Amino acid sequence: MKILVLGAGGIGGYFGGRLAQSGSDVTFLVRPRRREQLARDGLVVQSPKGDFTLAVKTVLAEALAPDYDLVLFTCKAYDLDSAMDAIAPAMKRAALIPMLNGIAHLEKLDARFGRDRVMGGTCQINVMLRPDGTVFHADPLQRLIFGEREGAKSERAEAFAAELRRSIIDASLADDIEQEMWEKIVFLCALASATCLFRGNVREIMAAPGGREAMQRALSANVEIATREGHAPRTEPIQRARARLLDPEGTWSASMLRDLEGGGSVEADHIVGWMLERARRHQVDDTILSLAYTHLKTYENRRAAQRL
Repeated sequence: MKILVLGAGGIGGYFGGRLAQSGSDVTFLVRPRRREQLARDGLVVQSPKGDFTLAVKTVLAEALAPDYDLVLFTCKAYDLDSAMDAIAPAMKRAALIPMLNGIAHLEKLDARFGRDRVMGGTCQINVMLRPDGTVFHADPLQRLIFGEREGAKSERAEAFAAELRRSIIDASLADDIEQEMWEKIVFLCALASATCLFRGNVREIMAAPGGREAMQRALSANVEIATREGHAPRTEPIQRARARLLDPEGTWSASMLRDLEGGGSVEADHIVGWMLERARRHQVDDTILSLAYTHLKTYENRRAAQRL
């Protein structure tokens, strides 16, 4: 199976790197500067699951050919349109597995490439690309979940599952990938809303007066939204989410907070705004979502004004 990974940042670099490390045929679609960096230094990953440096195959967008079986699509939502343009030459026969946060991107991907080409996917990992090009994996969590959106165990899904089994990635071929994606956004939206609103990690929020109650309120609202949308979260995923969100020693935060504090673009509409719209549609408590969304949009307004 020939796999194209869009980008060699945090998520693409980590999962693509682990696949390449285990012998899979992986090529990274990157920009010229990142290509030069990878050619010079290799793909460098620091991880509690084991550090490694690996020589990897790369390609620039202008040289991309339609000879891949699968595209691992690992962009941010604010780069969705340009990312779709970049991979388009590879999509003649390839299936696509998106690793974006949230669910809203599926509609655009379906419209561009056809629903039959777009599988479902999500991941659970705390990873980032450092300024020196190192992919830094902060804690042992490294789950990748994917599947056909109709629930079938297709040949292409089984083939990718076989590639993943050769690696150390904690991977799962899901029977109901859209349920998995809903459970991810329930967790992620609570994490992003709280860590961005309060400008701290989980441990710092838990130590603050009212922090635990605010996080519980955010999670409870998201669970209710998913339930009203026909995807009531299962017990085990919610137990995991609650444990991670309420951990008094939790040093993690949403990548959205890192983007915000770094002065970058944020997925305000794609994650928080999308859930807020559904909270209001179903008349669910939107207190934390509303405050977080206003906070993020205020930041976007200031950032836009400073760039004029």
